[in-house]
Amino acid sequence: MQKSTLGRTGREVGVVGQGCWQFGGDWGDVSDDASMGVLHAAADAGVTFFDTADVYGDGHSEELVGRFLKERPSDDIMVATKLGRRAAPHTPEQFTRENLRAWTERSRRLLGVDTIDLTQLHCPPTPVYSDGAVYDALDEMVEEGWLRAYGVSVETVDEALTALERPGVASIQIILNVFRRKPLERVLPAAAAAGVGIIARVPLASGLLTGKFTEDTTFAPEDHRTYNRHGEAFDQGETFSGVPYGVGVQAAREFASIVPEGVTPAQFALRWIIDQPGVSVVIPGASRPEQAAANAAAGSLPSLTDDQLAACERIYDEYIREYVHDRW
Repeated sequence: MQKSTLGRTGREVGVVGQGCWQFGGDWGDVSDDASMGVLHAAADAGVTFFDTADVYGDGHSEELVGRFLKERPSDDIMVATKLGRRAAPHTPEQFTRENLRAWTERSRRLLGVDTIDLTQLHCPPTPVYSDGAVYDALDEMVEEGWLRAYGVSVETVDEALTALERPGVASIQIILNVFRRKPLERVLPAAAAAGVGIIARVPLASGLLTGKFTEDTTFAPEDHRTYNRHGEAFDQGETFSGVPYGVGVQAAREFASIVPEGVTPAQFALRWIIDQPGVSVVIPGASRPEQAAANAAAGSLPSLTDDQLAACERIYDEYIREYVHDRW
């Protein structure tokens, strides 16, 4: 697999990582056995970067990743987690030194590590990105050996640009895919100039870009693709990248028509992200081992041609831009 350096962490990682949100719920029923199978299949396929969060299953995803680490002690694996979404209420006032330390200590325990490779502020309220005391607390935990590095996960371009002003921020996690192109304009160039890594999340637009959904596809009640289509539970942009479902299905059908033979739409969508200058790693989810292996294979595919890139841009302009470009 192609490799890159993850920003200021200095760590080399495979360009395709493994997202672990689905191990904690919100994506339907994924058993623990299936979750462990996905983790091992990803590692077997060359994945070295795994991204979880303390809120996924209220820590269950972290527990499974910790178990996985114990089962592969000799592998060069980098684990990133996230903190802050468990705060209740989810307000800036909750992001105190005491809470940041308590959340981090819990993640250390669940992951079974003394030092977390990378922790990330998990889409906190916008004012948190400007709060110097928050970064001071994170810097303190780096100095004490609780963290090797820290970054931020953001919803908007402006949040990313604010975080980039902080010298300790090692990485920015942001939604980036064929249906969410706005970060290409300012965030990726600014991050590259600052030496900050880009972690691309929601790379398949919640599965739309696999080309497997139709207008009649339904999802389980506990799946966020059912209950958060209009932002009822968290930011709407996390579900189908904020694109209205019917529009997304049409655009995904058009996207699938330009995919070359021998490549799946999901792999083609992942390769598009990998080809964007400044991207360090993309973190698709997977609910089955074969999905994880297929995703990883995108890290060794040829880059898209100029004609293919132009076709992707045309699809965005024709179907998607009006719904998402000015919102995030």
